[in-house]
Amino acid sequence: MTIDNAAFERYRRSPNAKTNLLRLFFGSAIVVALWMAMTAVVLIAGTYTYLALKLPGPSSGRYMQDFLASPTGILSALTSFAGIWIGLWVAMRFVHGEPLSALFGVSRRIAGGDFLKGLIAVLITSLFSEVLLYALQPEIARGPIAFWSWLLFLVPIALLAFLQTSSEEMLFRGYLPRALAYRFKSPWIWALLPGLLFTSLHWNSASSLAINACVLVSIGAFALLLMLLVYATGNLGASFGAHLANNLTGFLLISHQEGYNGFALLNAKPLEGPGWTNWDAVLIAVIGIVSTLLTMLLLLHRHSPLKVGTNTQSPG
Repeated sequence: MTIDNAAFERYRRSPNAKTNLLRLFFGSAIVVALWMAMTAVVLIAGTYTYLALKLPGPSSGRYMQDFLASPTGILSALTSFAGIWIGLWVAMRFVHGEPLSALFGVSRRIAGGDFLKGLIAVLITSLFSEVLLYALQPEIARGPIAFWSWLLFLVPIALLAFLQTSSEEMLFRGYLPRALAYRFKSPWIWALLPGLLFTSLHWNSASSLAINACVLVSIGAFALLLMLLVYATGNLGASFGAHLANNLTGFLLISHQEGYNGFALLNAKPLEGPGWTNWDAVLIAVIGIVSTLLTMLLLLHRHSPLKVGTNTQSPG
């Protein structure tokens, strides 16, 4: 399996001369500031509304935690990722002097076919990994949401999940790697550093060290795959679809986290809960890596019907 880097070479050379490390630092600071500001607004306004209207959800006396664990809180938390989109628009427009669409790819459009292929491939491998996880820990229960309510929330959750995952792809597989690759040829800088930053944000203080390690290994492998898709296509389309499918599986089908199980049809044993052994953690990491490798084969092998194509078109 060989990967032609021509598309990515065009992508990494597409920034203008205003893309330097100092501007990248200021642009990143703007993105983080607006992301945090949006998160703060959502948390404060959402918690106040949750208490004032007595919306359905847990009642432990920890108001903000109760809000975030409620169905309303889950939806609200996803909207906070709009701060990344806003921050990236501001940074690209006023710091780098480029349109936001320049991050999509050289064509300045999302490759729709690659998006769909990434979505399908990860849905397939996610179901495969869930079968393996069930064999490891068959503790699965029906979620609290009624089926008709689940259908009602299907489209809103999918749209909000797209808002979340696309914003992360724009930042961690678009803005940061593109700017770093413009200045540095080594993938140890432009691929590994954003991947490590993205992975570290998934640390869960409620989980054990072993479970955190296995989750971070799995997410790190997936992050590298997403970056590899951008490298192979010079476009964010495939990574958009793959990341969306991964999160939709957890939000809507089988949840492994207590804080995000309000809309899932099935709830598995939460990873932050007790009872997991170190051997369980190793097996979970192996399952995650195997699932990622299968996804890579589906999307990059030359004989795969889901092979993503390169997008080397110029804008216009």
